[in-house]
Amino acid sequence: MHPSQAVINLSNLKYNFLNIRKKIKNVKIMAVIKADAYGHGVVEVVKCLNSLGPLKPEYYAVAFAEEAIELRKNGIRDPILVCEPFSKAEAEKLFKYNLIATVFSEAHLKNLLKNKPGRRGSKRKDNNPIKVHVKVDTGMNRLGISYNEAFEFIKRLSNEKNFIIDGIYTHFASADEKDKSFTLKQLRLFKKLLEELRKNKIKYGLVHSSNSAAILDLPETYFDMVRPGISLYGYYPSLETSESIPLKPVMSIISYVTSVKEIQPGETVSYGRRFKTNRRTKIVSVPIGYADGFRRNLADKSMAIIKGKYYQQVGTVTMDRIMFDVNEDNIRPGDKAILLGSYKNLKINAWDWAKVLNTIPYEVTCGITKRLPRIYIY
Repeated sequence: MHPSQAVINLSNLKYNFLNIRKKIKNVKIMAVIKADAYGHGVVEVVKCLNSLGPLKPEYYAVAFAEEAIELRKNGIRDPILVCEPFSKAEAEKLFKYNLIATVFSEAHLKNLLKNKPGRRGSKRKDNNPIKVHVKVDTGMNRLGISYNEAFEFIKRLSNEKNFIIDGIYTHFASADEKDKSFTLKQLRLFKKLLEELRKNKIKYGLVHSSNSAAILDLPETYFDMVRPGISLYGYYPSLETSESIPLKPVMSIISYVTSVKEIQPGETVSYGRRFKTNRRTKIVSVPIGYADGFRRNLADKSMAIIKGKYYQQVGTVTMDRIMFDVNEDNIRPGDKAILLGSYKNLKINAWDWAKVLNTIPYEVTCGITKRLPRIYIY
């Protein structure tokens, strides 16, 4: 086994989820678990959340059908929404594995009808209507039926006996920014569409729009269901949202010192000799590198916690190994090195990496590769 590990604290996952549940009160939750649960391990994450019994998520959301199929093959039977558009080949999988499709075009509907069990050439019979969620684009301009076309599309769809609209949703482009004006504009458009549908007695199922940022700051966006993503895993989506829900990071990155080398003034460390010491010091190496998700741009700008102290990472990050300057302290092979995580009052979290990398915690946790074993603890 790889000597470094991504330790996933399932107690913290439950803590975050239950605090979200407390904040939203009686609203349903669609837990967003795409990208292998943001790098945390989707099967274990879902099993943990499902262990909450009546408090567990009502729905789950993934990006692609294959992500949901992994869950089905591991015995997960909860409703799963596939958010990304699907190909003709994938449409059959939606039926085979009882998944809910996102639709926002006539082509989506045709693909589903063509592959519906019971149609000509199909080996299986199924007269039940197809459950779908309609995605409405209110300003994200990525996916979804345009707001201006949404009413007519949903009206036609509601009259199709082969379909049942289980839900309708939109996605906010900038809810994680301090200025909420564009999010409120999107919300107004979405509510206007819902009102028009109601006036025409068109059923549209569950309404959902809130991502993690909106859950924190905009209760008026909750509707019937919310979609927490990064907040499940212990991070606020930006530095501009409130912290109205207490959260704990779920992932820690733990490694161990494997070698200690004394070097003299003027000697250099790692590829390119970019770090040069001006004193006698000890350089320790830790077996993790960019192949594991410890990015090269973290070189000389990141820390580890070893024996209750912060130590500076030095030299170019290599594929399998990084080095730290530990002065002349008594650090030995086998000592634990915390790269993400905490020890007493010392903390390093994904925001510390994200600030160096000019990114967000989402990319940090998703970027921890499968080469690093996930170890699950409570």
